[in-house]
Amino acid sequence: MTFLKKAFAIVEKDLKAEFQSKEMLSVMLVFALIVLVIFNFAFDVKKQIVQDIFPGMIWITFFFSGLLGLNRSFFIEKHQDCLLGLMLAPVDRSVIFLGKMLSNFIFLILIEILTLPLFFIFLNISIPKSLGFFVLILFLGSLGFVAIGTFLAALSVNTRASDILLPVLLFPVLIPVVLGSVAATKGIFLNLPFTEWSIWLKILGVYDLLFIVVPFMLFEILLEV
Repeated sequence: MTFLKKAFAIVEKDLKAEFQSKEMLSVMLVFALIVLVIFNFAFDVKKQIVQDIFPGMIWITFFFSGLLGLNRSFFIEKHQDCLLGLMLAPVDRSVIFLGKMLSNFIFLILIEILTLPLFFIFLNISIPKSLGFFVLILFLGSLGFVAIGTFLAALSVNTRASDILLPVLLFPVLIPVVLGSVAATKGIFLNLPFTEWSIWLKILGVYDLLFIVVPFMLFEILLEV
């Protein structure tokens, strides 16, 4: 099997396991819907303030929903002894990182696809004119989140307080992704000139590249810790 085929085999395993149990996706989806309901009742949707805070609102929802998924991804592997099996498999450890990262990315994208239309409907937000750029920002922001999140989830899973440790480790490192995703999304929804927010696209791209390559190279060392 080639490198990518081995990684996709892990993705296939995770997807089959999740679609059978639906534990992770259901928790992530319920959390996202709760946040939507809270924001819907907290703000008057006719006010301009909703348009201004909408970008931050959706990214807070996505990142915290994704955090629930990250916590579960390696926790389930460890407590079902699957993580040991993956480590003993005759594959490069970076294959495990790539497979788990892609699985987490797919789960997060599914949550975004399911919840974004509801945000538009209930908060009375119009679909942006630059829809292609919005999709690109969703892709880059989500990829950066799951790349570093998967690495840190693997780091924290062997600790006693992994549920607490992961957000403590993750969110300080995630600041560039949060700022970049929110600022670029705000620029799109407020119809600002591309030159005013394009820098955030570049920051997201550089961050994604950095935090895919570095964890990819260090993952074998991490699993030995």
